[in-house]
Amino acid sequence: MEKFAVFSIGDENFGVGIGRVVEILKSQKIYSLPELPDFLSGVINVRGEVIPLLDLRLRFGIHTPAKKGRMITVRCEGGNIALLVDEIDEIISLNPEDISAPPSIFRGLKTEYLTGLAKKEDKIIILLNLDKLLTSEEKIILSDSSDSLSSANPPESGPKREGSLNL
Repeated sequence: MEKFAVFSIGDENFGVGIGRVVEILKSQKIYSLPELPDFLSGVINVRGEVIPLLDLRLRFGIHTPAKKGRMITVRCEGGNIALLVDEIDEIISLNPEDISAPPSIFRGLKTEYLTGLAKKEDKIIILLNLDKLLTSEEKIILSDSSDSLSSANPPESGPKREGSLNL
């Protein structure tokens, strides 16, 4: 049995393995920075750690208006990233038999974003592959942006945490 954090974007339910979740946040001030890649909404400051913010509505092409707006910080390849979602719904446990492979075409979402589909009661939950939300090229761009921001504004104290931007 594996646990997942379930959140909603529009009318869809998504899940990520709870072991990848760093923390769930209420809306934070989003800082827009010059020359950030288009796929990022900006950065947020969480207790001195500057974390890139990926708006999953933009990533998945969901055009319904946002309901509330929450942020979930997750561990990805190379560090932490915050995901902008509508609402955090619940933490659920899923058995392997509750999860099926994603179909080759699924409502416009690229299947590489998915690890599977879960059925829990009357809900279908799209399980995300966090390591595939960003392409290799986007990860390099993000890393270069992080490096240039960090070198332009070195931290005043303390070591740099992996995957964080220090302003």
